[in-house]
Amino acid sequence: MTIDLLSKEIGYYHVPTYMASEGGDLVYQVPLRSLIAIDTWVHIFIADTVFGLFGRGARFEDRLNKDVLFKLGILGHALYEGKQLLESSGVVKIGRNCVIDPSAIIHGPTTIGDNVTVGAGAVIENCIIGDNVNVSQGCQLMLSVVGDGTFLPFRASMFMTTIMDNSMVAQNTCLQMCVVGRNSFIGAGNTFTDFNLVSAPIKARDANGQLKFSNRPVLGGCVGHNCRIGAGLIFFPARMIESDVVLVSSKERRVVDKDIFIEDSDHHRFTAANLHRRLYPRPGEMTNESW
Repeated sequence: MTIDLLSKEIGYYHVPTYMASEGGDLVYQVPLRSLIAIDTWVHIFIADTVFGLFGRGARFEDRLNKDVLFKLGILGHALYEGKQLLESSGVVKIGRNCVIDPSAIIHGPTTIGDNVTVGAGAVIENCIIGDNVNVSQGCQLMLSVVGDGTFLPFRASMFMTTIMDNSMVAQNTCLQMCVVGRNSFIGAGNTFTDFNLVSAPIKARDANGQLKFSNRPVLGGCVGHNCRIGAGLIFFPARMIESDVVLVSSKERRVVDKDIFIEDSDHHRFTAANLHRRLYPRPGEMTNESW
């Protein structure tokens, strides 16, 4: 049996031709009905951003075109609240006990959970934000998914990025098309690039840990769970930082141009290395039980 996923072409139609495979179009086939198997971090990116946020936008447009009452309801919310359509409560859903600065700009479709703080000058566009999140002054969030308990200090930027629960991205750090795991810290001034400058095909690791073509002309990186990333690093596209890794900027490593595994973690050379607990061993590795 064949299931029609009702896909629509959505993306960016006016980008430099060297960034897109077909004449300046950087597009995705976005299904209105989605089904995906999660084997790698790239699948999480596709599930959250393409099937998730792009898909939600596509379903929103589809309903606007088919449901006149829904369209009138959105217009009524905007007129009553004196806001633009994309800023009205018809498309921006905000939970309980939230504190949002009046100068923040929030465009829908966006969903914000409970107990969220949004600081002055923050810009949020088409995002899903969980509970107990702090988005500080000047942050820029676009097409991103932010997990519960995340802290984003001032001027952190995320584009088409997923960050999981209880993680932190410090000031002036830019994440593009990335996935960040739980309980991870990314320090100030880090840049995760997503475009290969020589236009070579981008490879990422599959479920078996083998490098395979990602089938993406642009793709950011992945930071695992319980990672600690220091300030001032630059990450090449599609590089993966294994869970529990600690990275420190130094003369020897300012640019991360390869995948980093636990054996490469900088904490091994610290005198207090035992203070950083490894919480996510690889499948099949022996660990001490916690009870």
